[in-house]
Amino acid sequence: MDTVGRLNPIIETLRSASGRVQKVFIQEERGPYKIAEVIRLAKERGIPLLFAPKRKLDLMSPGHQGAVILLAAKEFSPLDEILAGSRNPFLVLLDEIEDPQNLGAIIRSAECAGADGIILPERRSAGVTEAVIEVSAGAAEHLKIARVTNLARTMEELKAKGLWFVGAEGGQKALWYDFDYTVPVGIVLGSEGRGLRRLVREKCDQILSIPLLGRVNSLNVAAAAAVFFFEVARQRLRPA
Repeated sequence: MDTVGRLNPIIETLRSASGRVQKVFIQEERGPYKIAEVIRLAKERGIPLLFAPKRKLDLMSPGHQGAVILLAAKEFSPLDEILAGSRNPFLVLLDEIEDPQNLGAIIRSAECAGADGIILPERRSAGVTEAVIEVSAGAAEHLKIARVTNLARTMEELKAKGLWFVGAEGGQKALWYDFDYTVPVGIVLGSEGRGLRRLVREKCDQILSIPLLGRVNSLNVAAAAAVFFFEVARQRLRPA
């Protein structure tokens, strides 16, 4: 069972009413003002609320902010369920993102940009852990996430259903905005060190880059993801 001890992710998780929250622990000693919001949401949803000494919460979730929630394991969503939720799907496919900090940041940006779901491979991928939930600021509770056995095969299946795929990779002449993102689309991002694997890369309809104008020759995958995601949002918000 996972624990979360940062207040913003706790509040977003409670607001999502996902049913994953098993208990809410509040420290007996006076805490931040946001604790009142945690208590209110827990009571509204009928979630067991327990008061305990700070030292107990320290053991449950070091670095907590005066409250800790216990979460049941996240249930992953079937792909068909994610697709059924949108007439014009916007998906994010992550090819072996292993750093929980990056995964959490990508989930947060994807949810803010209006993505319909995240697709992760079953192997060599960070799970939706406490660290991921906290970095995502609770977005992991709002966004559907699927896990698949073979990412390249899944892309082939989704292509048959009308999706196009854009891979993000450095060194390309075509830039991140050189695509019509108003169509059903999946943004594909590779691992922190290796980038896109060959088979996954070959399934992409286009590979696009973000130009780097400074002296550093690489961009963090979570930062690159946000650039692509909000280009999708920009184009889809643009008047027809």
